[in-house]
Amino acid sequence: MVTESTPLASLAGGALIGLSATALLWLNGRIAGISGIAWSALRETGGERRWRLMFLAGLIAGAGLWFAFAPGIAAPREGFALPLLLAGALLVGVGTRLGSGCTSGHGICGLARLSPRSLAAVVVFMAVAIATTTGVRHVFA
Repeated sequence: MVTESTPLASLAGGALIGLSATALLWLNGRIAGISGIAWSALRETGGERRWRLMFLAGLIAGAGLWFAFAPGIAAPREGFALPLLLAGALLVGVGTRLGSGCTSGHGICGLARLSPRSLAAVVVFMAVAIATTTGVRHVFA
């Protein structure tokens, strides 16, 4: 599979993610851990639920706008088996609960706060991602 390097788009995306995480912390005093925000949006009521749902809607809308207006952007991959997608989603959900957070909470916010627990979590995330990608693309392909 051939991929194209997009350093400017990647830099802009990273800056926007950092700006969003910083704004959420400064304005709401909350850490931008997406799994925690999504989980709590299902359980909370009132104002707590409202800001969480608005944050999640902004993530989805931002991705939609990028795909709608970015010239020549590659479409998401299609053709995955639904049972594999559901199993993957379940494993990610279980992993975020076991790790007490997700890649956004630990990788963006936790590392920025110099959290040793977040550093350990990110090392594990990355090692598993590298092993999975190597297995899927090179060993079991």
